[in-house]
Amino acid sequence: MSASSTASTLRPGRVDTRQKTPFRIRATTSIAASAFLLPNVLMLGLFTLLPLVYAFVISFQSLDSLGWTTWAGFGNYVTMVSDPVFWRSMANTGVFTLFTVPVGMAIGLAIAVLLNGVLPGRTVFRSIIFLPLVVSGVATGVLGAWMFDQNNGFIDKMLQAIGLPSIDWQSNGAWALTAIILVTLWQRVGFDMLIYLAGLQGVDPGVQEAARVDGASAWQSFRYITLPLLGPSTFFLLIMNLIYSFQVFDTVWAMTRGGPGYSTTTVVSYAYRLAFDESGPSLLGYGAAVGVAIYLITLAITAIQWRANTRRERAEQGI
Repeated sequence: MSASSTASTLRPGRVDTRQKTPFRIRATTSIAASAFLLPNVLMLGLFTLLPLVYAFVISFQSLDSLGWTTWAGFGNYVTMVSDPVFWRSMANTGVFTLFTVPVGMAIGLAIAVLLNGVLPGRTVFRSIIFLPLVVSGVATGVLGAWMFDQNNGFIDKMLQAIGLPSIDWQSNGAWALTAIILVTLWQRVGFDMLIYLAGLQGVDPGVQEAARVDGASAWQSFRYITLPLLGPSTFFLLIMNLIYSFQVFDTVWAMTRGGPGYSTTTVVSYAYRLAFDESGPSLLGYGAAVGVAIYLITLAITAIQWRANTRRERAEQGI
């Protein structure tokens, strides 16, 4: 159809809006995207941002379970700095992090390298290793409590069967923390393996083949080629595992409830004990203050790791 015939078909006084079609498409797409995002934004604000702001508010108050409230200012934070149990829980969390994050990432990387090659039944092995991550933390903790029960547990019975002495997994603080670490590694290694496996499948095989042609050994190829290319995966796992370590609660509470004494109490379980599991005035506000401290520590760790990763990437790019 010619331009003259098209113009003749337009009625007098009506504007041709066909030139605005791309704008209308973009507007319709934006409205549809906003409609899909709005429920998630509302849920995020209602169940994440609002409780976070409220936790900040009540951390400056003396609030008990009956609802009586008095303004405490920084009193809860001053109490926290001088609280030996808080620092004990911080030390326990540090030990837990030290033995779960790097060890779990190393084991996950080793399994990912093994399952990335030609291995019969590797899909089945991947599913088996990843399966514990699907189980809830409470169920994992209950299973761990049964396995490491010092009277009728599976682990002690196995040790006795091979002639070794049983271990006081629950009455000895060091062994109780060891049991929690072992159960956590069993649960979290599948996640590390999955992320590293995805990273390994993104490595160009041609680069590794060129290294072998140049005379590089398998270890040299892995050390100087594969491992640096896994930098984004390592950074992601480091951040996620550190956040998880400082927020671990369900497995610890299901296995030991922070005992014996405070030997397995982490900062999150200590905040829970203060706010909901112990009686006395002002404990809800003090528990909120400990929760705010956890949030700030996690935020600081993430910021430090992000800055270090940014510097590393700029150094690699020569910026």
